[in-house]
Amino acid sequence: MNLKVLVASLSALSLAPAFAQTYNVDPSHTHPSFEVSHMGISMWRGRFNKTTGSVTLDRAAKAGTVDIVIDAASVSFGNANLDEHVRGKDFFDVAAFPKAAYKGRISKWNGDAPAAVEGEMSLHGVTRPLALAINSFKCITHPMLKREVCGADASGSFKRSDFGISYGLPLHGDEVRLAIQIEAIRAD
Repeated sequence: MNLKVLVASLSALSLAPAFAQTYNVDPSHTHPSFEVSHMGISMWRGRFNKTTGSVTLDRAAKAGTVDIVIDAASVSFGNANLDEHVRGKDFFDVAAFPKAAYKGRISKWNGDAPAAVEGEMSLHGVTRPLALAINSFKCITHPMLKREVCGADASGSFKRSDFGISYGLPLHGDEVRLAIQIEAIRAD
């Protein structure tokens, strides 16, 4: 290889833009929520109030990752007695399993917006595959932060018995439907 070709190749590499961006989850605007049937007569809805993590996006390559950690003790139904019961051994057993986690890769895009994630959820000491649909996605320059912020609404479902949480079955529902609101701030 002659010197001119080598210099041109190295220059092209050094000018190649880095397309992957990292976004840190905004815990005050991210609340994974869920619903499960209560004896077939109503839906119990709860959410987690403490979530951390990051998302990477490479729009040019149509790629990205999701890495989320949830404080299981932050579960809230808006009912102190129920919250305490769900934190106990019958359900989340937060003393033994204080964190839930989700790790995945963006698997589908709709134009420039991610549309689906394939990943694994770890809950109650069990890790299983979980696909999430991204129902909406938008990025803006935040008017107060003056940085890019992306938000999404995602959904999915799983059977709680697959994660070893079988208290009250079959009277209480096994299928858990997820509705996840997330906002993440671009890391600079």
